[in-house]
Amino acid sequence: MPMDAREIESMIKAALPDAKVEIRDLAGDGDHYAATVISESFRGKSRVQQHKLVYDSLKGQMGGALHALALQTAVPES
Repeated sequence: MPMDAREIESMIKAALPDAKVEIRDLAGDGDHYAATVISESFRGKSRVQQHKLVYDSLKGQMGGALHALALQTAVPES
């Protein structure tokens, strides 16, 4: 069963409470999403470490209920 965009956003925000999260359904099928996540938690971390924080927040759903997630991460602008 596909994941809902609100569920993805909720899971990310549970792990990164300060995050600003934008989710877009790329194909209209509930299976292919793009996410932009902006969080102070990313400061000083490499892009790979930032993405790992987001993927970890999804608790193993990647490759299962969530087929594809194009991810962009950033720290907030000062």
